[in-house]
Amino acid sequence: MDAKSPSSATEPLSVALTEAVVGSPGGWRSERGDPSLLGMFGSIRTIKNGSFWRKLLAFLGPGYLVAVGYMDPGNWATSLAGGSKFGYALLTVALLSNLMAIVLQSLCSRLGVGAGRDLAQACRDAYPRAVSWALWLSAEIAITATDLAEVIGTAIGLNLLFGIPLEIGVIITAADVFLILALQAFGFRWIEAFVVTLLGVIAACFAVQIAMADPNWGEVIRGFAPTTEIFHNREMLYLALGILGATVMPHNLYLHSGLVQTRGYGDSVPEKKEAIKLSTIDSTIALCLALTINASILILAAATFHKTGQHDVAELDQAHAFLAPLLGSSLAPTLFAIALLCCGLNSTITATLAGQIVMEGFINLRVAPWLRRMITRMIAIVPAVIVTLWYGEKATGQLLILSQVVLSLQLPFAVVPLVLFTASKSKMGPFVAPRWITALAALTAAIIIALNIKLVVDFVTG
Repeated sequence: MDAKSPSSATEPLSVALTEAVVGSPGGWRSERGDPSLLGMFGSIRTIKNGSFWRKLLAFLGPGYLVAVGYMDPGNWATSLAGGSKFGYALLTVALLSNLMAIVLQSLCSRLGVGAGRDLAQACRDAYPRAVSWALWLSAEIAITATDLAEVIGTAIGLNLLFGIPLEIGVIITAADVFLILALQAFGFRWIEAFVVTLLGVIAACFAVQIAMADPNWGEVIRGFAPTTEIFHNREMLYLALGILGATVMPHNLYLHSGLVQTRGYGDSVPEKKEAIKLSTIDSTIALCLALTINASILILAAATFHKTGQHDVAELDQAHAFLAPLLGSSLAPTLFAIALLCCGLNSTITATLAGQIVMEGFINLRVAPWLRRMITRMIAIVPAVIVTLWYGEKATGQLLILSQVVLSLQLPFAVVPLVLFTASKSKMGPFVAPRWITALAALTAAIIIALNIKLVVDFVTG
């Protein structure tokens, strides 16, 4: 590679970016090339000098887009079932799931900033072409499964709020491509602001519902404490496995490692180390918000359904129907539906960005965002429409569960490479993960993979 100044106006961006990557060049087999989400790369200015809080403010954003994946419609049914069946007991599992997510997402920040590559780009470089293409296919399947859950969740939200039939609601979800295009035209900060606003609406909806439900806060606090009952009660163990196994979404690992590069944090080792720290704080704060919302779903189910003896509530429309008579207000089910719709809209944005990162990173294929979005959404819409028309509305719940099983199957193909890359001194240079973090991440990966395998086996064997 010719030695050129990164500031040269005529120099290709790929060369400038490659030279900007700090670390051992021997760890990667090829130059990095252009980053994914090229138009957004380094587009958000950061604060070089100033207080810690001013610096952190510039990095807040990507973590909230990642947090969306931890509260998508596919996770709601498990939390509803756990709360209605066992009250507050499974809150400890929600907490453990969140701690696992924090560890893995911190590695995504480290890879994206330290190595200057997202997870998809790192896989393309590290593995033979056949393996890389297989991993790409796996990632695309995971994104399609995620999109399927979002289609169903959004359609159910439209049905509950406006009475729109599910099959029509599923088709309407295709229109979200225009929302994505409008937000991207204004810049990445607008996307982050939109997502954070909807997260705020979701949190407010559950805050009001929980205030109406008036849970036993002493039992809530005790629910976060570990209990051996989970291991003695097979049904409780199964739901606990469901909460743990469905927590980490494969697309989130690709997404986060790409989104952290939207910040213009500089090229020096100290600047990148500070960027890793601030990005990790961002994702940790956002995931704590995700825990709050997930716990709120479980607490609401425990304080309403479990308290009144309704222990088998798992369907989203079923929960919506029961809330009004139990809480004595028509406002509660409306807020539940609004939160579900906001959740579905948020998830469509993050799935679109993850899809771009995966396609551009793995196979270096760049297509218009609207075309990429329409292809993915059509693949998700077709089975949702067929199932709804052929088997009826109740079958959407089973389709939602199936999407989570598909995600479970894809998870190892994203988690294992992430842990291996960030533990490699030759690839990460001065940004290699500390051994204790690698050990925690490896243990987390092993637990999640084992639980997901059990969930898949249980699903197949009935």
